[in-house]
Amino acid sequence: MTDPIADIVGDYHAFAAQQRDRLLVRGIDIAPYALSHLAFRVPEWDQYVHVRTLLERHAVASRENVWNGRPISLIVPAQPLEVLDGKAVPLIELIPPVHQRVYKMGLEHLGVVVGDTFDAFVGIHKPVLTGQQFQGPNSTPDPVYILFEDFTHVKFYRRSLQASVELDGAPFDVGFHHVEDWVPQRLVTATGPNPLPR
Repeated sequence: MTDPIADIVGDYHAFAAQQRDRLLVRGIDIAPYALSHLAFRVPEWDQYVHVRTLLERHAVASRENVWNGRPISLIVPAQPLEVLDGKAVPLIELIPPVHQRVYKMGLEHLGVVVGDTFDAFVGIHKPVLTGQQFQGPNSTPDPVYILFEDFTHVKFYRRSLQASVELDGAPFDVGFHHVEDWVPQRLVTATGPNPLPR
């Protein structure tokens, strides 16, 4: 049986298993936790639009919001993806070209929902956490993460990405919601303005 999502983003089963195994080495077992999402990153704006179109053919809803100066799509597959012996992944985060630093293209991070034990989780695992990502004034709380040597991540949340967006007043109604009239902007870095990759 073919897997159209894997045909688009690659072997997400192997990616999730790899990230789980890397966490186990660091003393973190994600077996008790739900999964929030898988993130897929692309290097060029035109590719972002193409992949978004392909993924939405196998989805029931999407919500696109501008974050850090460019749209990011949150896509709800028609059937949740299944990884790690039956864990559901209810959301795909599609991220367009980078804005600040080196990122892994393709499958880039796995989101894990720690829930109400978030604060205790952070306290216990602080020695192996890389940092905390600040996602804006309404993030409650901002996720902590581990960055691996290949520039992929696992991010840990109190609530799922979808629940956080809905709590912020952006429900995932059936259908596809895109940012209107957005065009790629120039990227300004310490070395000066540069065009975003196309």
